[in-house]
Amino acid sequence: MQLGPKLTEGKTKIIYAHPDDHDLIIMRHKDGITAGDGARRNEIPGKGALAGRTTANVFTLLNRAGIATHFVSAPEPELTVARRCAMLPLEVVMRRLATGSYVRRHPEVAEGTRFDPPLVEFFLKDDIAHDPQISEHEIAARSLATPAEVQQMITIGRQVFATLEAAWAAQDVTLVDLKIEFGRAHGALLVADVIDNDSWRIWPGGEKERMLDKQVYRNAATVDAAVLADVRARYEQVAALTDAFVATAR
Repeated sequence: MQLGPKLTEGKTKIIYAHPDDHDLIIMRHKDGITAGDGARRNEIPGKGALAGRTTANVFTLLNRAGIATHFVSAPEPELTVARRCAMLPLEVVMRRLATGSYVRRHPEVAEGTRFDPPLVEFFLKDDIAHDPQISEHEIAARSLATPAEVQQMITIGRQVFATLEAAWAAQDVTLVDLKIEFGRAHGALLVADVIDNDSWRIWPGGEKERMLDKQVYRNAATVDAAVLADVRARYEQVAALTDAFVATAR
C-alpha cells in the first residue's frame, strides 16, 4: 500500500498520512519491543505483523459491538488504516484483578483481588516522569479532557473491557487488565492507537504462570535469543487466538 509523508514515530509504530484522504492515517507496526519506559529495547522479526493482526482483530470486534473506534481496515498485517485523531496524552487502565504495579502501589490489597466493575485508572503519557497516575480532577484542571469526557472514557473503557473479557473467556483465557487510549476526531472521542499483546495481561485458565502477554518480556532477568523466540511464539499464539474474535463476531 502506498504511504503518505511520515507524521510521527514512536517506540512500536510509525504514523503516516494517507495518500488520498486527509481524514485518515496509516499506522505501520514495528518489530521493536520495549520495557522500562524504553530502557530495555529489542527487535523481534515479525512482531509488527503479529501486533497489526491482533489490533485488527480486536478493533474489528469492538466496531461490530457498536463501540466507536478509529479503526478502518488492515490492508496488510503490519499496516492499519485509521481515522486521524488528536490523541489524548492519557492511558486508561482497567483492572479486573489486582496484580503487578497495582499491588506494589497498594500493598494492603491482596494479589488477585477482584474488582467488579473493573477498576479504572488514568496515567499521564510521559516517559521521563514514568507515566505517573493522574486523577480525574487533575485531568480536568489541566484541560486534558472535560469532566464529561472523563466519565465517557470510564464508561467506554468498561464497555471495551467487557467485550474483550467475554471474547477471551470463550477461549478459557482470563483478561486480567487492559490499557487503552482515546483520540478526538471531529469533536468525538474514539478508542484509538493500538490494542495488541502489549496492551493487556491475559492468563490462560486464569493461571498467572501461563501468561501470554508482554509481562513475560518484562519479567526476564536478561534477554537473549531464546527469550525473544519465546516471546515471539506467545505473540503468534495470541494473534491466532484473536482470529476467533473476528470469526465469532460475524
